[in-house]
Amino acid sequence: MRVYVPLTLAGLAEAHRTGELGTGPFVGYAVTPALREWCRSDDIEELEYAALGRAAFASLRLLAADEGAPRRRVVVAVDVSDGATTVDPDRGLDPAALGEVTVTVTVPLAKAAAVHLDADDAERDVSAAARALAAADGGDDDAQSVVDGADDHELLWYATQEIPSLVGRG
Repeated sequence: MRVYVPLTLAGLAEAHRTGELGTGPFVGYAVTPALREWCRSDDIEELEYAALGRAAFASLRLLAADEGAPRRRVVVAVDVSDGATTVDPDRGLDPAALGEVTVTVTVPLAKAAAVHLDADDAERDVSAAARALAAADGGDDDAQSVVDGADDHELLWYATQEIPSLVGRG
């Protein structure tokens, strides 16, 4: 199963230092039955793109909680066995939790398939989105528009061999 793990650049640097993406349990995003139903698609690439988008939004939440973090969303794609994840049945259909899974095992960073990261030119919009997130959560439509602006930036794909150079960014 492909799981998309939301991080910050500091989180990626820590994973690079320790060699572990996470020690279970930790949250990731994957193609779940609820995500399939929400997307109304059987196209696995489209579904995985939706899971990646959910992880990118979770990365934005991490940035909102850490004002000192570089303003770039980070998502690591990793392959784990199906038995290494669980879905909370109480949150399965919650729109805020679509695609959310709990990874219950320790995952070596060596299992990562790729890293997805905002380009430098996304920093301004991602920063504004992180600042507006709380107001958007409170129902402010203008703030929601600012948060949605981060989605105008596609995350770039990087090979895992590029992690050392990525964590040197600031």
